[in-house]
Amino acid sequence: MKEIRPHPRGRRSFLRRLALGAGAAALGPALLQACGRGPGGREGADGGGAGGGELVISNFPLYIDVNAPGAPGSVSRFQKDTGIRVRYVEDVNDVRQFFARLQPQLAAGRPLAQDLIVLTGWMAGRLIRLGWVEPLPLAEVPNARYLVPSLRKPSWDPEQRYSLPWQSGIAGIAYNIKATGRELRGVEDLFDPALKGRVSALLEMRDTMGLLMLANGQDITRPTWAAAQPSFKRLEQARKDGQIRRFTGNDYQNDLLAGNLAACIGWSGDVAQLAMEKPDLRFLVPDSGGVLWADVMLMPKGTRHRQEVARWLNWVYEPVEAARIAAAVQYISPVEGVREVLAKDPATAPLAANPLMFPDAAMQKKLHVFGPLSDQEEARWEERFAQITDG
Repeated sequence: MKEIRPHPRGRRSFLRRLALGAGAAALGPALLQACGRGPGGREGADGGGAGGGELVISNFPLYIDVNAPGAPGSVSRFQKDTGIRVRYVEDVNDVRQFFARLQPQLAAGRPLAQDLIVLTGWMAGRLIRLGWVEPLPLAEVPNARYLVPSLRKPSWDPEQRYSLPWQSGIAGIAYNIKATGRELRGVEDLFDPALKGRVSALLEMRDTMGLLMLANGQDITRPTWAAAQPSFKRLEQARKDGQIRRFTGNDYQNDLLAGNLAACIGWSGDVAQLAMEKPDLRFLVPDSGGVLWADVMLMPKGTRHRQEVARWLNWVYEPVEAARIAAAVQYISPVEGVREVLAKDPATAPLAANPLMFPDAAMQKKLHVFGPLSDQEEARWEERFAQITDG
């Protein structure tokens, strides 16, 4: 459920190292042969380069595997496999700002340039309610059968007609053990006076409030205004007291790396990637619970290239291709079989054992999806949250 994804130090080089197109060891030729798949021979693939057409995709920055020059590796391989020209644009830096750009055109019934957009689940729900997205051509996406059970039929799209997950992840507690001087155990540690002024929380309301409400024993799958009040008050007091230094998007990463932040509310994949550079970083899913979110692919109303959308969806849901993306971004892949693909290559086998990428039963019990809010409730919650974060 990510909002802002700037380019933190070293992250792009890390993605390049993992990208198959860069010649990295991850998901190398030996693994592809072991899986019985390769270029032109993947299960459910589109065949060779014959094809045509074009496709425009909007996504968050740094949310895909990349080639050595920095171009998305999956995009290059898809174009080669299908002959479809792709314009892949990393312009979804903030979902609210992106929605504000889309709104006038969609409200007027005019199609967008984009054929496919990636947004947070809750924003997807808003577009679905407004009638501004088309049903996905799922009959032409046989690989959709690989969708993991935990992400099927979400509350914002209960019939799974309009969305398929791109990636999923966890909001929890990130910390720098050199800065904290100890291991952290839960949300209470964020309010430890010893860490005053060295704590941050996320501008994504559902992630920050979700963690605090879970720590307060509330059921966030059915959020209510009354149940949220103690957490709102606690957050507000922590901001006034200076316990919380600031509220962030993805820019908490640089402060974590530098040790300016001792602890913060953060996202699982980010910390997994950053820990490759700085082993002092940790990510904790509290026993009280973490917030499970998903970013999803949507087809805006009036999309002109439905067949090309279908081929992209089918292609990225093929387990080997999905594994390449997962190895780079280290979030929870929505595709079954990815873990097995990663486990077959020594370079990526450690990722297959990572419970933040592949939650085991114990981890799954800790994860909770923030339930739906009506548009009126959304406005009320966001206004109260903004009073705190902007104060």
